[in-house]
Amino acid sequence: ITGTDVAKETADMVLTDDNYASIVAAIEQGRVIYANIRKFVFFLLSSNVAEIMIIFLATLAGLPMPLTAIQLLWLNLLTDGAPALALAMEKGDPDGMKRPPRPKHESIINGSMRLGILIQTFAQTGAVLGAFLLGLAWHMGSAIPEGANALAYILRFDWRGVDVQTAETMAFVTLSLCELFRAYTVRSERVSVFRLGVFSNRYMQYAVGLSLLLLLLVVNVPFLQPVFNTHFLAPTEWLIVVGLALIPAIAEEFTKMYLRWNDRQSLAAAAAA
Repeated sequence: ITGTDVAKETADMVLTDDNYASIVAAIEQGRVIYANIRKFVFFLLSSNVAEIMIIFLATLAGLPMPLTAIQLLWLNLLTDGAPALALAMEKGDPDGMKRPPRPKHESIINGSMRLGILIQTFAQTGAVLGAFLLGLAWHMGSAIPEGANALAYILRFDWRGVDVQTAETMAFVTLSLCELFRAYTVRSERVSVFRLGVFSNRYMQYAVGLSLLLLLLVVNVPFLQPVFNTHFLAPTEWLIVVGLALIPAIAEEFTKMYLRWNDRQSLAAAAAA
């Protein structure tokens, strides 16, 4: 065993090309990989927590189930799955190397991610239940007494045995579009999607395009509708679900603005100390 071999065995890092610039490249790639893992975890975890809250609150309020079991399976495997895999192909934030090193023992689910999960849970739950309640109100139509509070009447109504396919479809489509829109904003924890470039990750275009195509088929193809318990949506209903589905993505962009502001405040405080 030569001295060189011993040095390689005991070293924390070995340069194979005798180029110190390789250290910078390795650190940058490591940060990209770690950031992509965080994006993957955040995207799926925030989606799943929101789904749990949607079902929990609907059950607590005595409403019909906004999402069926097969719709939840579809959301988790296809609507969420394809964009989550595309996140692994992200090239990293443009200012990724300008940030200070993260604490050695920091958890993947750190404070900023917990904040993001909390905000997304509220945003997605509100958007989906809002679409569902609107669908229920339209389903009842003139059955709601004139002058009555529509929300209170819906919450008191006995929904057992009542077909609410349109409302369920509105909830399903809203949550699906929430995830597809968020697939773009979640590509960076702090950098705006407009600075990154909406179409800069071609794998995301493939993933979102495929998921959107499958969603349209599930909602509009007659022989698939009974399987997924969906129903045709009118143009007005499509406009409403698209508008509501944008809320979580917009909320995520505002969360990024807050995190960037917080970073600047921390740097200013450190410089003044």
